[in-house]
Amino acid sequence: MWLLAAVAVPAVAMQDSLRFSLLTCEPGQEVYALFGHTALRCQRPDRGVDVVFNYGMFNFHTPNFVLRFVKGETDYQLGVMPYPYFESEYALRGSSVYEQELNLTASEKRRLLELLEDNYRPENRVYRYNYFYDNCTTRARDQVERAVEGRVVYPDSLVGKSYRSIVHEFTKGSPWDELGIDLCLGAEADREIGLRQQMFAPFYLYNYAEDAYIINKDGSRRPLVCRTAKIIEALPVAETATAFPLSPCACACVLLAVAFVVAACQWKTGRVYWGWEVLLMVLQGVAGCIIAFLFFVSEHPTVGSNWMLWLFNPVPLLYAPVLAYRYVKGKKDPYPLANIVYLMFFMIIVTFGCQDFNLSVVPLALTLLVTSASHELVVRKHP
Repeated sequence: MWLLAAVAVPAVAMQDSLRFSLLTCEPGQEVYALFGHTALRCQRPDRGVDVVFNYGMFNFHTPNFVLRFVKGETDYQLGVMPYPYFESEYALRGSSVYEQELNLTASEKRRLLELLEDNYRPENRVYRYNYFYDNCTTRARDQVERAVEGRVVYPDSLVGKSYRSIVHEFTKGSPWDELGIDLCLGAEADREIGLRQQMFAPFYLYNYAEDAYIINKDGSRRPLVCRTAKIIEALPVAETATAFPLSPCACACVLLAVAFVVAACQWKTGRVYWGWEVLLMVLQGVAGCIIAFLFFVSEHPTVGSNWMLWLFNPVPLLYAPVLAYRYVKGKKDPYPLANIVYLMFFMIIVTFGCQDFNLSVVPLALTLLVTSASHELVVRKHP
């Protein structure tokens, strides 16, 4: 392979010249960049080699990309690029980059290079991406561990961490992205995870690697990282768009307030505003179609245990035309009463903590509950 040829030198010379580093990139503004990124840098200064092995390459123009992404069938691949290109990309994006030089022996460096070269072969470079279990960070970590002639030992893991809690650490400044992710993740994302699972997040790997050490075959030990530095200082990025001023929870509370106003008007006039109910059912059902698709079809991790399916599912969307027809014909319908019982059951689920729900879910559920309760009260008042 071309890179092996470039570094084909005796082991003693290689020890002094060939270097490998973990590169950890700060989060960006786009949703796919909120959690940062990990790559491997390979340097051989005396031969002019300075490249980055990047397991995070993907092609937006792949046929049916959006559908495959939603289904969890996104294919990523290992790419190799000159370091200056990598540097300029992240500097312009507004993401600083930290470098941890790996404390490897000459034979370990050779082994790591062989592993990366083999992974870069056309038949091997593409892999099925899995955000929590098999991503650009875990792939880089695993290749380093395979190259080590001994065993990598990491410091004690942080307790009380789950996939969702770690995701929330990186979505604090993006509440709408956090809501979207929370609506998709199920109860499995709330289980406590250990050290290796936590390292799906780039900066968790960065922190664990900083204090990790290698136990050699003879029982001696050495640090995994011999040097850490901030090698890319991000350039200031101009704001391209003004963020929506209200948080998801605030918007949900506004919707709940509107539901109370509509309920008061219905009670005063003695009329059911069926258009309002049908609109909410359509919105609830559309959201439910997405969650149901993820629940039953998608291969994404943790989405198959999502209790949100109780609140958001396709049934209201399917039943909305029936409800509208019966309203127009002046016929009573059992749906609002059944919905009250159903929503009360969902609130019990929230109370017992079967899953960590986004705070916005509570006012959304109450909006639907107030609407159905208002309908029943008006009908009973004016039969």
